[in-house]
Amino acid sequence: MAAAVADDPHPRPNPHTTGSEVSTMGTAHTRTRRRPTRGRGRRRRAGPRTGLKRRRLALTAASLATVLALGGWLLYARLDANLATTDVDATLGSDRPTRGPDGSLNILLLGSDSRAGQNAEYGADAGGARSDTAMLVHLAKGRREATVVSIPRDTMVARPACPLPNGHTSQASAAAMYNSAYAVGGSACAVKTVEQLGKVRIDHVLDVDFTGFKKLVDAVGGVTVTTDQAIHDRDSHLDLEAGRHRLDGEQALGLVRTRHSIGDGSDLGRIKLQQTFMAALAQQLSGSGLLTDPVRLYQVADAATSALTTDKALGSAQALLGLARGLADLQPSRIAFRTLPVGPYPKDPNRVAVKRPEADALFTAVRDDTALPPVSTKEK
Repeated sequence: MAAAVADDPHPRPNPHTTGSEVSTMGTAHTRTRRRPTRGRGRRRRAGPRTGLKRRRLALTAASLATVLALGGWLLYARLDANLATTDVDATLGSDRPTRGPDGSLNILLLGSDSRAGQNAEYGADAGGARSDTAMLVHLAKGRREATVVSIPRDTMVARPACPLPNGHTSQASAAAMYNSAYAVGGSACAVKTVEQLGKVRIDHVLDVDFTGFKKLVDAVGGVTVTTDQAIHDRDSHLDLEAGRHRLDGEQALGLVRTRHSIGDGSDLGRIKLQQTFMAALAQQLSGSGLLTDPVRLYQVADAATSALTTDKALGSAQALLGLARGLADLQPSRIAFRTLPVGPYPKDPNRVAVKRPEADALFTAVRDDTALPPVSTKEK
């Protein structure tokens, strides 16, 4: 009789059984297949197509970045090419007033009345440009306040000897109209004359001619101004009734040039219109979002750089844009417009003389970046 064989308490599974086969050892076992846990299985290698797609995307991104960088560089290069510069610092040397307090800035803004080239429609070329408009712009430390001092072009001043492009030096004059300095020695002589007049260091100079001014106004979309009286001036191509007007470049140029159809026909009446226009322009630009609109910003920058002649330090699009961005927090209400205090010139009723000490007090405030003196009754 065969001996009984005890059941193995730990039977080994038969490698040949599948599914739910019953073991011949007497115990039923169900063999289950383990499904691989997500994330723990073997990753598939990227196929040739996937790798090629990734390489193409990377190449496209790199190409796009290169195109954008190159495009930005080309735009800056074009704007830089638009600018004309003059090396005022090298021309005038070191014998100049000391610079103002750190953070403040003085800019001489000149509007030249050259009748050459595209400006010929405004009359015959008189043989040399003169500064039809002269404004000393003081930007206070922090750029939250500014002062604009208009200098009447008929003001009689002591004009210094100025270096000339041919290497010679002009003769000094004890009594000359202020705007003759520009005709004699360009913007460098205009700067030197203001520095001698007010003992104020000029940090930068911006010079714009008739045609450039028109293009700049058109680029910003025109400027809205309000006139207290009708202005009809054939010489300035201007025909306006009293009231509110949206001026294009041609009309704006006529407004800032006219003098015979307003007030007593002197340069002082024209200065009031120029200041009115500048205030309106500042008001318009402050609420236009220009600095956050790349397309409009470039259009204005293109017109501005084509219109301007600057000193070397300000002679790049990057420098001008930096100056503009620095004025982002300057509110139009914080811009004070003043006119250089002047009175009658005894030798010629068509000229004016600087009034001292009123002018000295104004120049001191600009030079030291301090509060302006009270406005005189005649200036109001």
